[in-house]
Amino acid sequence: MTEQTSGEITVGIDIGTTSVKAVAADADGKIVARARVPHELRIPRPDLFEHVAEEAWARGPVAALAQLGGVDPVGVSVAAMIPSLVAVDDSGTPITPGLLYGDARGRANSASSTDESGEFREFLAWTAAQAPHARGYWPAQSVANYALSGTPILDTTTAVTAYPLFDFVGWDEELVAEAGARPDQLPTIAPSGQPAGHVGDAVLEPGTIDALAEQFVAGADSVGDVLVICGTTLIVWVVVESEREVPGYLCVPHSSPGLWLVGGPSNAGGLFLDWVQRLLGVRGGSPENASEGVSVDPSAVPVWAPYLRGERAPLHKPDLRGELVDLDLTHGPGTVLRAAFEATGFATRRLIEAAGVRPNRIVASGGGTRVDGWMQALADATTLPVDAVAVPEGGALGAAFFARVAAGLEAAATDASRWARTGRRVDPDLRWTEAMARRYERFMSFVSL
Repeated sequence: MTEQTSGEITVGIDIGTTSVKAVAADADGKIVARARVPHELRIPRPDLFEHVAEEAWARGPVAALAQLGGVDPVGVSVAAMIPSLVAVDDSGTPITPGLLYGDARGRANSASSTDESGEFREFLAWTAAQAPHARGYWPAQSVANYALSGTPILDTTTAVTAYPLFDFVGWDEELVAEAGARPDQLPTIAPSGQPAGHVGDAVLEPGTIDALAEQFVAGADSVGDVLVICGTTLIVWVVVESEREVPGYLCVPHSSPGLWLVGGPSNAGGLFLDWVQRLLGVRGGSPENASEGVSVDPSAVPVWAPYLRGERAPLHKPDLRGELVDLDLTHGPGTVLRAAFEATGFATRRLIEAAGVRPNRIVASGGGTRVDGWMQALADATTLPVDAVAVPEGGALGAAFFARVAAGLEAAATDASRWARTGRRVDPDLRWTEAMARRYERFMSFVSL
């Protein structure tokens, strides 16, 4: 049966760490079709993080678009992680590993900082050394755009994260040469929100950053709102009224004029939680299910340091590794899983306290919003209500709105907030908060800035 829709359909595609998601949305942000295409995440060593780019960045978006079925979009846009990079041959086929954020090959010899833009420069130097005669060196967005339209376009928003190689005007020839490449081997830059090609009869918008697209449609638009993107990476942003310096974190403009976001990415996200569930041999995200009906005692939960591959904000210590403390013989899989969910909540609470603003609520987005145990632990750790968005595929949804802008159906991307909808609210469970406050102190004692 065909669903009733309002206005023209646009498609957003989000290349994630473990899958490509796609949604087709009408003018009101109603999802009329959705797709998910899993792909392999390769971790050859704890400090290496890569994709088979042909599978994840080229075939995945094409397959996800096809899975949407008989939709006839007027616009298409691709969101993806940053940074990412691969070498391609004359046919545009990836020929080196697809490097992903946090990979050691993006790490300079200098001390790490909150500015992660240097990763792209190091990725380019490594990739160019592996394939010096490549046709090009393209991020995930450009590989997908080429697969969809035949043009390896990159949007200005993503290009800015490659600064100083991209100087807000074009590729810096001298700095690109120092990395072993030429500007013509890097993608053509196109303005965000503008037509950059075609996918069949649909306008191609040049693309965007997944977390940015997610933020535009999440609805965390008031001072004190806390946006928590529950994906493979945990990304937390606190909405503040003015620019400020918070050690270890970033401060960037909000999509609403006059507001700012304090926060950044943490490794205490879905990659960590999935690993814990595989280790325990449980799935489903419920501590009670993992315990086969045995209740978890709020006062007797161990504490995870969730640093299986180091930590990003605010510690910026890639060599950290995980710990589980206060474990005893009474603990079963459900208790250990609950401890893992609590670690994500503690990482969120750490940022909220550092931001220096009175929090109102958490707005949770991403695939993790489907996991009850994760949402409850976020609420319990922070003592804040959690409003889980109605559409978990926030990166794809935001990209679909950007496609509307490129198709001339919207005046500005900042209007995307009208698509924000809450799916459900999860309130803190007061039985847990006192005991968790003590465990939070234990969590904070693992590593300090």
